[in-house]
Amino acid sequence: MTVEKHSYHHGDLRAALLAAGESVLAETGMEGFSLRRVAREVGVSHSAPAHHFGDTQGLLVALATQGFRQFLAAMQARQNACQTQDAGDLLVASGLGYLDFTIASPALFKLMFGSDKMDVCDPALEAAATAAFDHLAQDIARLRGVSPYEDTAAMADVMASWSMVHGFASLLLSGRMHNVQEMDQPAREAFFRQVFARAID
Repeated sequence: MTVEKHSYHHGDLRAALLAAGESVLAETGMEGFSLRRVAREVGVSHSAPAHHFGDTQGLLVALATQGFRQFLAAMQARQNACQTQDAGDLLVASGLGYLDFTIASPALFKLMFGSDKMDVCDPALEAAATAAFDHLAQDIARLRGVSPYEDTAAMADVMASWSMVHGFASLLLSGRMHNVQEMDQPAREAFFRQVFARAID
């Protein structure tokens, strides 16, 4: 029987495997990602991740679920730091949080929005992704005074705002926004504020 190098409580091991999974994903991308590699990072037997997540897809789903929760937290953190409660300012702050997460966790961002190797119907993943979408819907409801789930025009505003910020995030990751990427952080953020503000005119 394989002797594991470290002793973990059930919850601690799961958290350690998720942290290692995120680290491996950031280092290798999807191409080099495997349960064995994650187990080696944690210092446990190769069967340990399978016990918690089933297979590689299961671990990726768990990582994406965690990613959507972090993603939502990043948007909320920007809004919490906002000095006004103006609906437009809060929407822009949420967009900046979107970019904060993208820049800080590019591998997770790509997994969440670009991978075809996940069960998108997983209940936990679906709930986390829906919570993030609902956050934007609530931002638009605050701005327009009507729920996007009840008003087609407001839902169009949701999609326009999402498409704009997601497009910027993707272009940043691909290195296609050279003139913007050469700006220092305050200038770049001021630029994005100007652009995002166009979505709420």
